[in-house]
Amino acid sequence: MLASPFAEPLSPLIDIGVNLVDKAFAGDQEEVLERARSAGLTGLLLTGTDVKVSEQSLRLAAKHSHWLRTTAGVHPHQASDWSTQVASQVADLLREPLVVAAGETGLDFNRNFSTPVEQEKAFEAQLELAAEAGKPLFIHEREAGERMLAILKSWRDAIPGGVVHCFTGDKATLFGYLDLDLHVGFTGWVCDERRGTSLWPLLPSVPAERLLIETDAPWLLPRTARPKPKKGRNEPGLLPWVVAKIAELRQVEPQQLAWETSHNAQRLFNLPDSFITGNPS
Repeated sequence: MLASPFAEPLSPLIDIGVNLVDKAFAGDQEEVLERARSAGLTGLLLTGTDVKVSEQSLRLAAKHSHWLRTTAGVHPHQASDWSTQVASQVADLLREPLVVAAGETGLDFNRNFSTPVEQEKAFEAQLELAAEAGKPLFIHEREAGERMLAILKSWRDAIPGGVVHCFTGDKATLFGYLDLDLHVGFTGWVCDERRGTSLWPLLPSVPAERLLIETDAPWLLPRTARPKPKKGRNEPGLLPWVVAKIAELRQVEPQQLAWETSHNAQRLFNLPDSFITGNPS
């Protein structure tokens, strides 16, 4: 069992961003799920970053369908791989009931593993697929806020919502997303006293009904977690540390934050009641 900042587990508690088929979890995937359950989590949204990962995540979600769902898409880092075949495969995945969002898709002008032109092409193609499937977006954005907002504005009426996951941007970008009625996801980045402090004054400005929480595991280990995990690996069972910091910054009770963000996730991704109750329906 993982250490928690709370005497009793918070519930409901939904982690909207977990890379559970990453190689970091290859040896103990089921144990990670058990620890998440013990920590009070009632639902996980797995992240699809390319066709292979999306397919693997879908198979895992099918094994635990009462509390796991997944996204399906192509991350901007892999945008250079976008093709007619990939588009067809993503479209097929988005027809699956356990796939609840299109993504992880978006723009990353920080690292540019794919060129900006390739990223925009793949992103707009996935916007079209999301619109056709009637599913929300799971968006990645790094240092591309202005261009992201320009593209999203032209598509917003066609898309049934979305979340800018792992938000790390500035105030202008945040308010731009909120003006488009998008949700915003926050991770253990807010627990990082070295690089996350710029988010601290922004968090109280996010409307309660637009806030989502996530670990982005196995990355972004909350630096507030005690004791520090020996592997240096993040996992969904550490989400309570993110809750604790965000609740502190927003000056709300942690249980209230858990309740609000879980219901936000349920509405946005059309999740079953078992993601709130924690019990198979």
